[in-house]
Amino acid sequence: MTDLRTAARLAYLFALPLVEVASTRQRGQTLGHMMGVFSHVRRLANHRHRAVTTPNNDTLYSTAQIDLSAGPVSITLPPAGERYLSLALMDAYTNNFAILGTRTTGPDGGMFRLVGPGEAVEGWNVIRAPTNHVWALARILVDGPHDLEAAREVQAGISMQGPATETPGPYALRSADWRAYFDSAAALMAANPPPVTDLAILRAIAPMGLAEGFDPRRFSDADIAEIEAGVTEARSAVRKGGLGGASYVGGWSYPSSRLGDFDQDYAYRAAVALSGLAALPPAEAMYMRAEGHGARDLLDGTKAWRLHFPADRPLPVNSFWSLSLYEATDDGQYFFTDNPLERYAIGDRTPGLKTNADGSLDIWIGHADPGPERTSNWLPAPAGPFAVFLRAYLPKPELLDGHYRLPPITEA
Repeated sequence: MTDLRTAARLAYLFALPLVEVASTRQRGQTLGHMMGVFSHVRRLANHRHRAVTTPNNDTLYSTAQIDLSAGPVSITLPPAGERYLSLALMDAYTNNFAILGTRTTGPDGGMFRLVGPGEAVEGWNVIRAPTNHVWALARILVDGPHDLEAAREVQAGISMQGPATETPGPYALRSADWRAYFDSAAALMAANPPPVTDLAILRAIAPMGLAEGFDPRRFSDADIAEIEAGVTEARSAVRKGGLGGASYVGGWSYPSSRLGDFDQDYAYRAAVALSGLAALPPAEAMYMRAEGHGARDLLDGTKAWRLHFPADRPLPVNSFWSLSLYEATDDGQYFFTDNPLERYAIGDRTPGLKTNADGSLDIWIGHADPGPERTSNWLPAPAGPFAVFLRAYLPKPELLDGHYRLPPITEA
């Protein structure tokens, strides 16, 4: 049998995605979001948006939290034409079990029926969710300020119809005392039973008693010391993880093939829930993080940095790419930073972006303005530590299979 310290560490990591999604659902409730109804964010994210870590500044978001225990819901997607649109459907454990939109269902939209794991409903447009709690998150490309109203018109066509449900919970936050955390974890697991393929880890965390209804009174003082040590180890480990793998290739980390559909990689799933909640799988979007320094791989905004794309090595995507810069919080999350240009990302659609005479492209990164000839290609940073992520939407095969590698960010 697993020792209690190890069981507590594994149980914390296993349950973290459940807790993070529940926390997101509860924050939405405080903003007036209703279960089973899409809430449309009508503006692009900026430094004030702190609801979800590592937001993007390229797409409008539409979000809905769903409880299928009351019955199926119908989802309508509008025609989007050539505009990038995706609607990710995530189970309670943050796995993307279906993505609707540009890549999968095409440009013409449609109506789809989402059913819970126990529903006896079949049909070509039926999507069966692995858990009753589902998070639906849509991304609609905005091709610059001039395109915002047109993107909003597409966004307004995303809708959902189904039975009214109450927001489940409340549940504890990840920062809660271990007693409250595991009590919520047990309740969330009961509402969203893990698949049979999780049986091995469920046996490993069995000493915590989550399956029977968590009761902290059963633990002795010595047990409690072991549990607290295990939780401390888990919290430390999860802050060191992230969207990319454990190592860097040429100055960038590349996403695991398991990103967004994690299977039995529970440690990676937990790390992404903390630093990249609701990340898409690589076929839809690849997230690469630039290598930094120190324990948390952060770059220094007091220095000047350069990202150079040679003319013969453009980024291979079927949709668009974007480089985003974030300040890092102490608990391992990332958010946009205030800056004089109100520029939070730069990419192939940035107005005024200049290429060099030979067709190559330089992007300048740092706290100080690099000068009038370079401001158009400047991604402002805070005067302190920051992280840089590159998103490539609908990556081509050479990026997916590793034949294409990004050039490194170098000190200028």
